[in-house]
Parts: sequence; C-alpha cells; structure tokens
Amino acid sequence: MTLRIGNASGFYGDRFDALREMLTGGELDVLTGDYLAELTMLILGRDRLKDPAAGYARTFLRQLEDCLGLAHERSVKIVTNAGGLNPAGLADAVRELAGRLGIPVRVAHVEGDDLTARYPGGLAAHAYLGGFGIAECLSAGADIVVTGRVTDAALVTGPAAAHFGWRPGDHDRLAGAVVAGHVLECGTQATGGNYSFFGDGDVRRPGFPLAEIHEDGSCVITKHPGTGGFVDVGTVTAQLLYETGGARYAGPDVTARLDTVRLVQDGPDRVRIEGVRGEAPPPDLKVGRNRLGGFRNEVTFVLTGLGVEAKAALVREQMGDALAKSPPADVRWELVRTDRPDADTEETASALLRLVVRDPDQATVGRALSGAAIELALASYPGFHVVAPPGKGAPYGVFEDVYVPQDAVDHRAVLHDGSRLSVIPAQDTLVLETLEEPSLPEPLPAGPTRRAPLGLIAGARSGDKGGNANVGVWVRTDEAWRWLAHELTADRFRELLPESRPLKVVRHVLPGLRAVNFVVEGILGEGVASQARFDPQAKALGEWLRSRHLDIPEVLL
Repeated sequence: MTLRIGNASGFYGDRFDALREMLTGGELDVLTGDYLAELTMLILGRDRLKDPAAGYARTFLRQLEDCLGLAHERSVKIVTNAGGLNPAGLADAVRELAGRLGIPVRVAHVEGDDLTARYPGGLAAHAYLGGFGIAECLSAGADIVVTGRVTDAALVTGPAAAHFGWRPGDHDRLAGAVVAGHVLECGTQATGGNYSFFGDGDVRRPGFPLAEIHEDGSCVITKHPGTGGFVDVGTVTAQLLYETGGARYAGPDVTARLDTVRLVQDGPDRVRIEGVRGEAPPPDLKVGRNRLGGFRNEVTFVLTGLGVEAKAALVREQMGDALAKSPPADVRWELVRTDRPDADTEETASALLRLVVRDPDQATVGRALSGAAIELALASYPGFHVVAPPGKGAPYGVFEDVYVPQDAVDHRAVLHDGSRLSVIPAQDTLVLETLEEPSLPEPLPAGPTRRAPLGLIAGARSGDKGGNANVGVWVRTDEAWRWLAHELTADRFRELLPESRPLKVVRHVLPGLRAVNFVVEGILGEGVASQARFDPQAKALGEWLRSRHLDIPEVLL
C-alpha cells in the first residue's frame, strides 16, 4: 500500500495558498509543513521574549482557518513543526480554531525538545527529535500533529512509521523515508525552484512536491498534475545535496547512507528513489542553541566615477578617526566593484563600500556610527552619499551546535485526549564515523580543452549549517563525472573561491549521484543571524562556483 505525503511549506513565509493547492490538487494521505530553520528559531525566541504565549508560526493558523474543512473532508492528516518553541500553545490554538469553525478534529502535539533551561543566557536551545513521537500521535488517531524542533525529515518518517508499522530497528525503511523527507522539506526546491538548470522547464510558479512511499522505504517523488515546475533526476539530486555533507546523513532515528541512493526517472515528473540503506543512529542528539551576540549596524557608501580606490581610502581613514573615540569590538570593510569604465548610467559607474560594525553595546554601534557617517556628508570624497542612513543598531543572533545523549531528552507524545506517552530513545546506536573515500572513475583521456564556466556542465546547490556552508556539485553524464571527480578537488575549490582559501574545506564524493559535496567550515561566522558575509546563508555560493572559469574538455561542451 502506498502512502502519499505532500509538503506545503519549506520555510516560515512560504507561499500562503500552498496548503489549499495541495489539498485540492490531487490525492494525499498526509500533508506536512516545514516552518523551522536556525534563523526561525531565533525569530521565535525574540517573539517569546515579548509574549510568553508566542513562539509558534502564526501563519499556519491563518492557512488552517482557510483549509481545515478541506483537510477534514478529504481525510488528510496534517503534520507540522509550526509549533516552534511552543507546540502546546499552537495545538491549543488549533483546537480553539476547530471549535469555532465547528470541525471535529483531533489535535495532538510532540514535546520534550526544549532544553533552554539547561543553557542559561540563551534565547532558545532545542534538541532535534525524530519521528516516533509523531508516529505515536497518529497511531492514536490524531488528525493534526504539531511539533516543535524535530528534524525536517521527521515530518515524513513519523507518518510513514505509523502507517507501515515500522519499528526503531527498521533502519533501511526509515532511511528511505529520511531521504524522501529531505527531498520534500524545502518545498519547491524539489520541483525546479532555485535550480541551476531552471531553463529545463517552466518554473514561474512551481508546484509543491509529494512522495509516494512504499512499505520497503522506497518512494517516488512527484507533484500534483497541472502544477508548475518539473521533477527530474536533477531536481531531486540538487535537493539531496542541499545542506548535507558526507555519505552518512545522521538523524535521531537512523543514519541514512546517501552513497546508496539510486535515482531513476520513472516517467514525466516522477523520480523513483530506491536502494537506500540505513544504519543505527548516533548515540547523541543535536541541540541548536540560539543566543543574542550583541548589536550590529552598517552603512554603505556609494563611490562614483574616477578614483574609486582613493575615495574608499579617504572615507575609511575619516571613519576610523571618528570611531576611534569609542571603537566597536568588530569593524569590517568591503569594497564591491560594481562600477565599470565609461558607464552610460550613474548606477553602473558606481562602486559600493560597505562598513559593518558589531559590539555588545548598542550605543557603540548606533549613534557613534550614524553620527560619524552623516557628519562626513559635506566633508569627504566628491559625490558623497550613502545607500541609506545607518540606524540605531539591531541585535544579532548566534547559532551553536551542541550534543546531548539520546536519553537526556524527555521525548513525549501528547495525545488528543491529553494523555502522554514517553517515546523511548534509540537503543541501538552507532558512533558516527567518516567513511573512506570511494574509488574514483577512470579519468577522461587527455584531449583539447576550452576555458569556460563550470556551470556549463555542472549544477550546484548550496546552503548553511551553523557557521559552515555546504556546496553540492553534480553532473548529468558519466563522462562528465569522470572529469569532475578528478578535477574539482578541495584545493581546486579553494582556488576558484578565494573566500574559502584560509578555511578548512572538506570534500565528500558521492559516485551514485555523480556528485561531490564540499563543506566550508566557518565561512558564515557564527551562523546566518550574525550576517557575517554578503550572502549570510550561502544560498548563492554554488552559483558563484558555477560561474568560475576553468579548463573543461571540449568533448563535454
């Protein structure tokens, strides 16, 4: 029997009408919504400071008000992590909404992830729970299950375990569901959104994905008929590489072996995932800690026309003198040469000089910076102006990973009747170790090459994990893989992306996906909320890599 699980949200702020679109577009058994990310937990933590009853994704409630009747009529279960920092609060709000609408639904929630009390001084500290709490809620008859911080894939493994009766030792089946969940979790990224080869289909309004999951853990990734976007081996490969690292993809229920994944085009907009093997999960759970790191402010100076370097040097010296009276703890300058010679518009004749300051004291990055910058308005380089005046400084967050033993967390399923079930942590565990690098294919024979962008033959997708970035790169033919596997080493990666040169870069090889996955440690500073670089979530790092030129065999072009 096939279990059809769809997704209607990849982040807090995703397309509002996706819930209705998924409920009306075709057959479904379960509809999931992923609202949480590292940055979202920080945002919800700040919300809870203002209102202890807050801490969940309010958008979900507004979507549900429009669609709860549809879900009830179609007998579609809804599973969501929109509970954030307050799953019990959201579950109560859903019950109140259902009562007001006169729709009889059973609402359950999962709790136990909140470890904030163990880490004083932080906004939030939450363990990433697995899917068996969700499974308990569904097995007891829940129509809607609300969770806090579970792994994104748990939104799929939980319903699959409940439907098929899987137990914690069913590692291969669970691993298959983890892979399906990872493909679904970011919504339309699996159906052509944010895809390197977006010209292969119409991605103006991609539909949301769904997985047809089978009892053995295999699945088919597809979408509702008539929706936009497309599903092919490339879109699924891209999402499998997103925010992952090596061949072992660890979670609280199972460690999925990404090096065992087989992808097969199973017809238009259908990709079969099979062969996934699983191992016992690691003995520890990841805990995401969010805290305030201090205050941040910035100002961007516009440098137009001739003498850009000299103008930048002048304003840096002037600002340095002004800030010396009360120097911020961290001062960073970046000159972005967006200008070009003999430009036919003022904007294209201009470069941008960005100053970012950080300090524990808001006053140091507030008035001190804004006063120093604005006082230069008539006393600095010719053509002085700024993109926007600096404000008073805003708080920024810091994300950190810590780990606790699986049995240190009180994972509980709170059923629709109020009863509570303890979810037993994994008893069979395996310490996570890096696999030996697999054998590489035979290199292409020597032949003529042409200097060209990597992206002519390779796709990429990149993202953030705390302060690290990952960049997955794949190709679509065996011949291209024979070249890529030998050419795109960690050293060549550093050469192509100079920002990574002083950092540790680890390469993971995934021959079954014709892919290499790079982890760049520390490139994002203290995480997305600290805004350490121009692209704080490394979303475009892969596209930058694709734009870089290297010598590519002509036979591949």
